[in-house]
Amino acid sequence: MTSTTEPTEPLSVEQLSATTLLRFATAGSVDDGKSTLVGRLLHDSKSILTDQLEAVEHASRNRGQDTPDLALLTDGLRAEREQGITIDVAYRYFATARRRFILADTPGHVQYTRNMVTGASTADLAVVLVDARNGVIEQTRRHAAVAALLRVPHVVLAVNKMDLVGYEESVFAAIAQEFTAYASELGVPEITAIPISALAGDNVVEPSANMDWYGGPTVLEHLETVPVSHDLAHCHARLPVQYVIRPQTAEHPDYRGYAGQIAAGTFRVGEQVTVLPSGRTTTISGIDLLGKPVDAAWTTQSVTVLLADDVDVSRGDLLVPSKDAPPTTQDVEATVCHVADEALTVGHRVLLKHGTRTVKAIVKDIPSRLTLDDLSLHPHPGRLVANDIGRVKIRTAEPLPLDSYADSRRTGAFILIDPADGTTLTAGMVGESFAAPQPVKDESDDDGWDF
Repeated sequence: MTSTTEPTEPLSVEQLSATTLLRFATAGSVDDGKSTLVGRLLHDSKSILTDQLEAVEHASRNRGQDTPDLALLTDGLRAEREQGITIDVAYRYFATARRRFILADTPGHVQYTRNMVTGASTADLAVVLVDARNGVIEQTRRHAAVAALLRVPHVVLAVNKMDLVGYEESVFAAIAQEFTAYASELGVPEITAIPISALAGDNVVEPSANMDWYGGPTVLEHLETVPVSHDLAHCHARLPVQYVIRPQTAEHPDYRGYAGQIAAGTFRVGEQVTVLPSGRTTTISGIDLLGKPVDAAWTTQSVTVLLADDVDVSRGDLLVPSKDAPPTTQDVEATVCHVADEALTVGHRVLLKHGTRTVKAIVKDIPSRLTLDDLSLHPHPGRLVANDIGRVKIRTAEPLPLDSYADSRRTGAFILIDPADGTTLTAGMVGESFAAPQPVKDESDDDGWDF
């Protein structure tokens, strides 16, 4: 296969290994141009192949379009192409000489906001698109709220379709000011506003000749240069145990290792660790990485840890440094985004999945629901419906070692599951957030629970 543009020297394995990885998600309302932006980004950065472009050109001609509809590069489902909308989260992988990227193109319809939660849950950056003709609307505020809840460290406001408003600086400035004020109130730490036309390619990969009043980076320039900290060595070290390895072979008769992906921090041989929730303490006697012993391992590496003592460790347990162990609790207070069609109600019996551990739980209270228009809290709504954001109190059947989501996006997150059919009901973030209500005293909290 050949590139759609002039051939360029492909990146070597060494070059790719030396570049950093940025995970980012796109979000915005219907017809704001998210898929077109992603298609333009892939096309102009020479990240698509000839056969892919030919398929898009063919599909575009069938729809009566004279030019390729770059949105079709990500809208892969038949229903998406027929309706001209995005329904599912579309993931794309590409790279430049400066950085590797994993992008998630998320839907704009209100009923698919849950998919934005999926796409942004692991994102380092979120691109929120706004149609320059419409400005900031409710769905824009909803996506800003989700990005803030998920602690996405960088948000880009892409004011799209500037060509349809005559590339007027005043239009861009007004939208940027309104969005920045709203997102800052939510606690978004960094906001970068960029005026673009995804259809024409203005300020996507190449600077726009139509907006000489703008002196900032293009979208790709910002994506390539935004600081991304993947070195979580200074975070709380956490290793959810996924699998216990016991070969029991002649070569390894006594080998017992505990395998999993390090969620955060660094583990070292000789370090004292605690097994949670049991609280047993031991020492790391060895770490195997890709079949070879190492002295230390860190975030995102999949390792097998060997312990000095024969303690009881199984799937779902959490290995942590003894000097930095999180508290264990059966009472969980969190901010959640409800993603299922079935409502979440007080008294709802669910399964709570945290890391590799799944336990039974009951929803004790729903203290508040967030109103996105003015960020006010509706007290004690009694239920959360699809796409609602609110606070919940949950009682679990077994104690869980929970970090605050503000401290760790990996070990401070959980999901609620319907025990009947395995459907994901709710995505939760432990601890306080911008939606934190005043404590609600409920005298019945301690009565009538099964565990």
